[in-house]
This record gives sequence, structure tokens and C-alpha cells, in this order.
Amino acid sequence: MAAFFQKRGKRHQDDVLGSVLDFLLANARLVLGVGGAAVLAIATLAVKRLIDRATGPQDEDDAKGDPTGLEDSWKELSLLKATPRRPPRTPPAALSQPLLLPAPSLLAPDRPAGADPRPSPQLRSPAPLCLTFQEKLLAFERDHVSIPVAQVALAKQLAGDIALELQAHLQNKFPELPFGALVPGGPLYDGLQAGAADYVRLLAPLVLEPGLWDLVPGTDTVAGDPRCWAVRRTRLEFCSRGSSPWDRFLVGGYLSSRVLLELLRKTLTVAVNWPAIGSLCGCLIRPSVASEDLLLEVQHERLELTVAVLLAVTGPGVEDCLLLAWPLEGLAGNFWLQDLYPLEAARLRALDDRDAGTRRRLLLLLYGVCHGHPALGKLTRAPLTQVVLRLGEEEADWAEEALGERFLQALELLVGSLERASLPCHFNPWVNVLAGLRQQEIEEAGYALYRGLQDPEGLLCAWAGQRGQRGC
Repeated sequence: MAAFFQKRGKRHQDDVLGSVLDFLLANARLVLGVGGAAVLAIATLAVKRLIDRATGPQDEDDAKGDPTGLEDSWKELSLLKATPRRPPRTPPAALSQPLLLPAPSLLAPDRPAGADPRPSPQLRSPAPLCLTFQEKLLAFERDHVSIPVAQVALAKQLAGDIALELQAHLQNKFPELPFGALVPGGPLYDGLQAGAADYVRLLAPLVLEPGLWDLVPGTDTVAGDPRCWAVRRTRLEFCSRGSSPWDRFLVGGYLSSRVLLELLRKTLTVAVNWPAIGSLCGCLIRPSVASEDLLLEVQHERLELTVAVLLAVTGPGVEDCLLLAWPLEGLAGNFWLQDLYPLEAARLRALDDRDAGTRRRLLLLLYGVCHGHPALGKLTRAPLTQVVLRLGEEEADWAEEALGERFLQALELLVGSLERASLPCHFNPWVNVLAGLRQQEIEEAGYALYRGLQDPEGLLCAWAGQRGQRGC
């Protein structure tokens, strides 16, 4: 009976203690949260059981299974140890403080010594903007048309030295023939040379006695060629034949350009000591024997230059008329070809000076595209200059901003002229500057220009690709 009341009292104490623990745990859940309350409950239960085992009598089951009574306590303590702890909540005051991120090296995981680190992502540069045709045309002018100043100066120096040496030789070889001063010139001296300083004209003028020679247009002769002029000997009744040193070059009463060309060709190829002159000028000079023109090939360590020696006659009675000894065919073989280059260069300069235009730049661009092109190479400076002159007279806007539009108009004009196989000269409408081209050459050039009109940017890139250079 006493044992019964003892057990009943013990249960009453357990109930009171359980009620207190429940009250504490309920309030702990509110204060500490669910995780904190669970930790507190496990710890409280473990302590309670330790106290009970230390003060109360042992049960038979407990004595048999765990005489020390510590097995359940270690399990409960292991549960307490294994319970994950949540990080403490950030106090409200810390929310207003700046958040400092750790250094990247501290966040990076440890890698083996031999492992290759992954490349960090790089910021890509923005894609290049698409250039307009005007911008590509100006870039083509800068990269493939403009000539370095040092190269131009060197070419002029070599041409001047060759002119002095050749003039001295002509005076010693032909003291009876009054040659004028040999003057180098041409597009390189007028700023109309494109790509490279590789060509110079060397004029060797003939000094004719005034009153003994007369210039006759080609249309008034049996040749009927408007490109040519005849130099006729006059006043034979007062000054008989042989009184002029040039009379020995007469053919049928006319000063023959063909005979003079043959004389000068033999002189340049046989009589002149070019190795000695080349050593004085610091270069290698060789006359070209394959060309009908009188050409000197100059090789310098910094450039290659072609010097064209041109026999010239200036008309005393014709204003700005320059005649050249040129290898012509047929009845015009002994006549002289009129050189329109001085007139063209002067006209382009006058037009550009009037409105600060870009006509000469357009000519350089056209020549730069056509020169060296397999299909457009036959379009020499003469037809290109005539196209620019025609546009220069018609169009009003020649500012740099309109250069691309003028370039496309020049291509259209060239295509139309090639379709008709006719391009009249600006200074002489009777002269067709395309007359020297064969039909096949006209068709190839016209087709290439037609494709260039469809894709003008491709025309610029194709030129640079054929030269092995950067195009666009």
C-alpha cells in the first residue's frame, strides 16, 4: 500500500514538472523560434532523465539493459550535438551598414597545383560599325592612292639628275641640233599620280626656227586624223632646203616624227653609257627595248621608276598646242600627236580652285581603281580625265561629302560611253578617246564596271585583293 502511494506521488510530481516544461517550451517557441525551442526541449529532457535516474529507484528493465543509465543520455546528447544551428539573425541596426563582399581570391575554391585555371570571362569589344561607301572610298584613297611625300621627292630628284645627264649627252652627240632644256613633268609633278611615284615624263623639246615651220591640223591632211598635226616646212623659196638643221628629217616636205624617234632610240639604247650615269645617280638605269615608246627603267633601292623620253614640238602659232613624236600607224606615221595633258591638268586645277572641289581627287580614285586591274587596265588616264571633266562642268556640288556620289556617277558615265564605244574629247569633240581600244577590251571593261556599279565596295576590295593588300 505504501509503495502504491509512493508511485502515485512520483507520477504527480512528473505531471507538475511536465506542465512546467510544457509552459516553458511553449513560451520558448515564441521567443526562440521552432529551432531554438527544439534544442531547449531536448536539453531539458536529457537533464530531467539524468536527475530521475540519480534520485529514484532503478527499474528492472533499466538495470538489465543499461546498468549505468548513460546510453540514452549519450543518444540524447548526440541528438543535441547533431541538431543544426541556424545563424543568428542580423540585428536591425546592421541592415543600414554597407555589405562588404569578400575578396575574389578568398571566394575561389582551392585548385590543384597542376590544374589549368579556367579563363575568366573577358569583356568583348563592341562590334565595328558598318562603314558607308563614302568612308570606304576615303579609306581606299588613304591606303592605296596617296603617295608618301618622301617617295615623290626621291622620284623627282632621280628624274632631274637623269634629265641633266641626258641633255649633256645630246649636246655632245648632236651639237648641230638645237634641243631645248629637258624638263621632267607629268602627273607626278601636278599631284595627279596615284598609287606610287613610278612614272615621269621627260620632255625633249625641239627648237624650231620661227617663220620656217607651220602647223597643219590632221583633218586638213591626207590622214584626216583629228588627233594629229603635221609640221610643214615653209618659205623654201627664201630659205632653201638644208638651211635648217632639222631639214634632214623631212619626209615629203614635213618634219617626220618617225625618223626622229628612230634616231633617238638608237642613241638611248647604244650610245649612252647608262651604267656610268646610274652610278652617278645612285641607281640602275636600263633603256626598254621591248616598247615602242622611249622608256628608261630606273631601279632604286627605295622605288622603281619609269622615265618616258618624249620629243616635243611647241606650236608657235597655235595657243597651248604641244605635239609629241608618237609611234602612229598608217598615213599619220610621220605626223605628231597632240598632247592634251597640259590642257586637262590646267582645266581641272581651275575648276577646283573656283569652288574648292574634289575633281582631281576623283580622277586619282578612278585611276587608282583602274590601274593594274586585269579588265580595267586599258582605261588609261585620257578617258578617265575626260569623264571627270564632263562631270566637273555639269555637277555643282563638289564638296568632299559628295565624293562618293560623284564616283558612282563617273562609273555610270564610263559604262554608257563603253556601250556606245564613244567618248568625245572635251577640247576636241572630233576626237574619240576610246578609239584606240579593241572591241574585246571595251566589252571586258564595260562588264567589269557594270559589276562595280552593282557592288562598288566589292570593286574596291577586289582591287586590293589582286594587289595582295588590305582592301576593306
